[in-house]
Amino acid sequence: MAETVVLDPVDLHLLRLLQNDARTTYRDLAAQVGVAPSTCLDRVTRLRRAGVILGHQLRIDPAKLGRGLEALLSVQVRPHRRELVGPFVDRIRALPESRTVFHLTGPDDYLVHVAVADMADLQRLVLDGFTSRREVARVETRLIFQQWDCGPLLPPDTPSAQSG
Repeated sequence: MAETVVLDPVDLHLLRLLQNDARTTYRDLAAQVGVAPSTCLDRVTRLRRAGVILGHQLRIDPAKLGRGLEALLSVQVRPHRRELVGPFVDRIRALPESRTVFHLTGPDDYLVHVAVADMADLQRLVLDGFTSRREVARVETRLIFQQWDCGPLLPPDTPSAQSG
């Protein structure tokens, strides 16, 4: 298990702000947090080095790219053995439709978030990209009607983002 990093209120405030808008300049961050820009830069650099901040992501609307139908695919792999996990995950991650892959406990081994053009494209993906594979025993499909982002991720027992 990863080692927990101790964060003070300034670190937590920086994390809240950056999770809301990762493009915020250090000058603006510093002004909002009440520290010097150089202190802000040092803090964010420390959070990156400690592995708290993993990177920056660009969010794209799949519908604007012609992938207006999103689904979650629950996948059961048999046999579920270590030597199959890496190659299976690599194959699924290489599919242009795949957005996120989770390795799970329980009756399903994987949950895959996909974005496709339409129902026919989803059917093609399930049949050609998943069930055609020898190790895939079962795929269950759930369509996503709508999704919402939640508040910033903070350590347990930290006041909510609304209070900061």
